[in-house]
Amino acid sequence: MWVNAKRIALGLMFAAALLILAVMHLGAQSAAERAVAGMASGLVLLWVIAGGGLMWRLRRQVRQRVLAMRLDWGVKVVIFATLLACLEEVVTVSMTNLAPWFGAPVGEAYITASTNYFDVILLHSVVVLIPYFIALAFLLARYDLSPFTVFIAFGAVGTLSEVIFAGSGAMLLAFPFWCFVYGLMVYLPAYSLPRRRGARPASWLVQLLCAPATFLLALPMITLIAVFIEGVLGHPRIHFP
Repeated sequence: MWVNAKRIALGLMFAAALLILAVMHLGAQSAAERAVAGMASGLVLLWVIAGGGLMWRLRRQVRQRVLAMRLDWGVKVVIFATLLACLEEVVTVSMTNLAPWFGAPVGEAYITASTNYFDVILLHSVVVLIPYFIALAFLLARYDLSPFTVFIAFGAVGTLSEVIFAGSGAMLLAFPFWCFVYGLMVYLPAYSLPRRRGARPASWLVQLLCAPATFLLALPMITLIAVFIEGVLGHPRIHFP
């Protein structure tokens, strides 16, 4: 029954994510807004539907291969999640570079801070996500959190990050959309954990606190990274006017 409840919840969230996309398309009043809506749709099609579908279909095979690797499982979680985040950024940076295809000049419509992939992952996005992955691995070492809980919790962390970056609380309304974008970075790593690793059962309170705990544990590391990139290197938060 709990499995069915989780599937229903995911189905409703996905329907909400599609509704958000529909609102973006219907509410777009300029070429740039229409292009951003198209980019977001491309992200859902390639990362969420195609990528997420493959993850679900191959999850057992992937788990077997990950478990067979002779690395500390916490290290595997961080590396695996980082690789998936890098793969997600392949899609987003591609969408930004395809702005003319969506009907707007490059730089006028975008969903990444730059058109340069390595600039994005090394100085903007993935470099900031790694502390979250480390914090999540820390929590998973202590509590037996289900892949579903990790998926939802990291979706909440990602949504909060988008709120902070955009400086707008309206981003909270897009939680179903961001939950799939960010949650898929950690679902397979969480699913690939060894069942017996000495972690304590996670109470409902622990599951509810997973997202804020992940955010707060990672915050000092993220602050140092941001100070170094923006304060020391003088690198801009975004490369478009």
